[in-house]
Amino acid sequence: MGRFDGLTVLLTGAAGGFGRRLARELAREGARLVLSDLREEALEALAASLDAETALLAGDITEESLSERLVGLAQERFGGLDIAINNAGVAQPFVRFHLIPSEEARRIIDIDLMGVFYAMKHQLPALEQRRRTVGRKGAIVNVASVAGLAGAPRLAAYTAAKHGVIGLTRAAAAEYATKGIRVNAVCPSFSRTEMVTETLKMTPARTDKAEAGLTRGVPMRRLAEVDEVVRVILFAADPENSFMTGQALAIDGGITAI
Repeated sequence: MGRFDGLTVLLTGAAGGFGRRLARELAREGARLVLSDLREEALEALAASLDAETALLAGDITEESLSERLVGLAQERFGGLDIAINNAGVAQPFVRFHLIPSEEARRIIDIDLMGVFYAMKHQLPALEQRRRTVGRKGAIVNVASVAGLAGAPRLAAYTAAKHGVIGLTRAAAAEYATKGIRVNAVCPSFSRTEMVTETLKMTPARTDKAEAGLTRGVPMRRLAEVDEVVRVILFAADPENSFMTGQALAIDGGITAI
């Protein structure tokens, strides 16, 4: 019997680096999955590879209607929502603060912060309803960043958005604790996802030198592997982890220890 046996889990950004691995592990652990991503074909390919009941809805997380429809899909197909993992997001190119185009800053905040706000706005009432109808406690895990715990030079808009995600996490955790809903954030440093590796390829330096520069401030001197981050996300979502809420868990190779 898996940790998520019979539970309905909503996962955004499901076709990305963390998302694909999360979907596979959740399926292996018995979850029923509501999956979303901007890329419909990639989402369908992922679902076809999973041994699990799945419901799919592609769309743009910056449109509030997507979050509302995803929760409705969980309720229609599986009778309710038990866990939500808000994983969808984008990175920011390394740019000095005053050189960030305002439209780019708005795009990052709309996706990385407002996307999480819209998601939680619709997930929280559904989780509360689930508690009332079947007595099952719920959980939300927001994928933030170590940039949400401290200032990140040349990533000002991204840093602001991820600080906001942690703020939303803590506010909701305090507000819904008596409703049986846990809300936590996971805060990775740079990880070996497609988002990061593609960014490294766009730098003028060789990829190995660019990676060394990226990890210079990491005591472990390396990128996080996808599985290392996914394990912590699953830990935060696990129903057995029943007394942890309002936390921002750093998976950063020691950055925040300095």
